[in-house]
Amino acid sequence: MENEDIRPSISTKELALLGDGEVAYIKQLDSDSAKRLFPTFDDSPEGIDLFAVLSADGTPLALTDSRNAAIANAIGNDLVPVSVH
Repeated sequence: MENEDIRPSISTKELALLGDGEVAYIKQLDSDSAKRLFPTFDDSPEGIDLFAVLSADGTPLALTDSRNAAIANAIGNDLVPVSVH
C-alpha cells in the first residue's frame, strides 16, 4: 500500500473559528489600515504604527499604539496572543 497524500478538508468557516475564544491575533497596522478595520477611528497621526487585537475570525477587538499593550489586552481577556505577519 503506497502512502498517499491525505489532506483533511476544512471549510473556510471552520478555519475562521479555529481558536475562537482562545486566540487573539496581534497585527501591526499603518493608520490607513487601522481606519479600515476600525471605522470609528478618526484622528490618527499619519506615519505611526498601530497594533490591532483581532479575534480568530478576524473581528477587531482592540487598537493601541503599543505591541506590549496589545499583548496585555489579549492576556487580560484570557486569550493567547499570536503575532500576524
